[in-house]
Amino acid sequence: MRPRQSSFWKVFGMPLGIGLLSAGGLFAALLGDGVWDSLSWVGLGIPAAIAVWALL
Repeated sequence: MRPRQSSFWKVFGMPLGIGLLSAGGLFAALLGDGVWDSLSWVGLGIPAAIAVWALL
């Protein structure tokens, strides 16, 4: 019987998504004020919330 093979996206999909969200939040923080501040809060808050959830 062959062992199950995991695909690239199953292994690295979530970490890649969290990294892209963090990078987008940091980039939005550099762009300006107003709506960009809100986007940066969301882009950096979601990965922080995921980390807190994982620790609990």
